[in-house]
Amino acid sequence: MGSWRTPDLPQVPLDVHVLVFAGLLLVLSQAGGRMANFLGAPRLTGYLIVGVLCGPSLLNLFPAALVHDRLGVITEIALGMIAFSIGGSLEITKLKKLKKAILWVTFLEAGAAALIVFLVMRVVLPFVEPAGEPPHATLAMALLLGAMSAATAPAAIMSIVREYRSSGELTTVLLGVVAIDDSIALLLYAFAAAAASLLLGGGEAVTFTSVLAGPGAHILLALAMGLGAGLLIREVISYFAPRDVMLGLILGAILLTAGVAMSWGVSPLLATMMLGFVVVNFVEHERAVEAFEVVDAVEEPILGAFFAIAGAHLDVRTALISGGLALILTLARFGGKLLGARTGARIAGAHENVRRYLGLALLPAAGVSIGLVLEAGERFGEKMPGMASLLVSTVVGATLINELITPFAVRHALFRAGEAKSQHELFPAPARPHSHRHHKKRHARRRAASGHTFRKD
Repeated sequence: MGSWRTPDLPQVPLDVHVLVFAGLLLVLSQAGGRMANFLGAPRLTGYLIVGVLCGPSLLNLFPAALVHDRLGVITEIALGMIAFSIGGSLEITKLKKLKKAILWVTFLEAGAAALIVFLVMRVVLPFVEPAGEPPHATLAMALLLGAMSAATAPAAIMSIVREYRSSGELTTVLLGVVAIDDSIALLLYAFAAAAASLLLGGGEAVTFTSVLAGPGAHILLALAMGLGAGLLIREVISYFAPRDVMLGLILGAILLTAGVAMSWGVSPLLATMMLGFVVVNFVEHERAVEAFEVVDAVEEPILGAFFAIAGAHLDVRTALISGGLALILTLARFGGKLLGARTGARIAGAHENVRRYLGLALLPAAGVSIGLVLEAGERFGEKMPGMASLLVSTVVGATLINELITPFAVRHALFRAGEAKSQHELFPAPARPHSHRHHKKRHARRRAASGHTFRKD
């Protein structure tokens, strides 16, 4: 049976200036978002579908070299802005009331997702293991998949929260969990990768201290970097920044913080999230509101381009190859997130809305999972080549399923909790100056004045 492939289609040459591609990306993503709204779907879904359709695996309007390299700066800017907004949602006054719920939910939903995925994959993987793999390869892959499943997708969640202007207890707990969830996933992955190296006979000296110290130091350094940048920008905003220069100042701070973090090899998400946290909590309230308002004004088109690029990264052929295994991984992770979130919220005595709907809102998974699986594929590609390839294709396939389904789950959760606003509430139709009945009466008066009678049939 021949392998499935897309037909040969005309391609946009790469020697076209990158601004042409950037312009197309902005226009098409916004058109896709509006079309999604017209069909009753979140804008995020439209952005992703535009990316998948125009990406290298289908129409190839945006070739692979462009998606993976030349447009990468848009991704980095968008992630910095998203993390800054998440940090800005973590007001200490709100977190104090909900810290118990946030901590219980975070540890239980991440742990339950990792554990359930590990157990399910431990049973399933021996049936699909490629020939010639080393002993314990399936156990190593199950550990890695379990750790990756703890992560969520802060960009997707924040996009839905922003689109529907959601606010309330569920939203606050959700963003608090998302803010620390990926840090837990990074720690779990560090342990899983170390255990996989031992199982596969990597010959690496692995101790508890060495496993914990690496990611722990990276997390602390990123947070310290964001804290320092936030304290510096606080002084500038408080004394020198009129509103008309606030946008340039805040965007500059986001880019500088993210850029230095990437240069030092630590998480730009954690660094810029801490920057937003400092601004919202330690800058004078009115100035802090101005800082986030100017970012909100330019965030949507950048988010649209970001999610279109994310969709273009997804290899449809690879996702189809993984098929059933990706679906099993997705369902197992969903089960863990739903069970862990509900259990944690119940233990913490959280509001009924949090207990019922938080699990649904935590289902998206993308960025961190993709980053970790690419690192794992490279790290273990020589030790278990067949399983490493299967690992990458499975996570990519699960990501495709996640990206297209979970935005609806997040939206459903926020609306059921009564915290999201509908399109009619966000953009009310202008009031008509006269009702239909008023027009009818006025028409009757005119007919009477002209000598005609108004007869009802």
